[in-house]
Amino acid sequence: MGFTSLNYFELFNLSFQFDVDVEAIAGTYRDLQRAVHPDKFAHQGERQKLLAVQKSAEVNDAYQTLKNPLLRALYMLAEQGVDIQLEQKTLQDPIFLMQQMEFREQLEDISQMDEGDEQDQLIASFENSIKRLTADYYCQLGTLLVSSCKVSLENAAIVVRKLKFMNKLSDELERLEETIL
Repeated sequence: MGFTSLNYFELFNLSFQFDVDVEAIAGTYRDLQRAVHPDKFAHQGERQKLLAVQKSAEVNDAYQTLKNPLLRALYMLAEQGVDIQLEQKTLQDPIFLMQQMEFREQLEDISQMDEGDEQDQLIASFENSIKRLTADYYCQLGTLLVSSCKVSLENAAIVVRKLKFMNKLSDELERLEETIL
């Protein structure tokens, strides 16, 4: 098959860093899929076919992880021994939690408004606020995740937890927009 099981960054021939070129990843993904696609091994033995399916799945998993910044951050933390994927730890940042409550109140207010220009403006403003804050968190991750320093990795985990909140908030806004439309 040409390669053994590697970490996702090695598989895609990338440096272990948060900031990646998603278009380059997509190109590498297509090349890797062509190399390991199960159809190429249809005339070979069962073992080769099974290996091709496994490699294809590994390439798919790696691609889905690397192209998504939150999944990439979670993966990078796990690779450095900080696995927060399934944890139920709560954030201890009162300022962030207050901000989340304010965002939720804004969402509630928007949902109870009559449709119109004012509602559209509030939705756009809300969406911009979320995008700005999310972008700030992703910028922080770019620095924190390349460090092997325990404090930096713990701070990166906190930022990832905050990003999970922001993603939920963004999803709720999207659902609200769908119900309005």
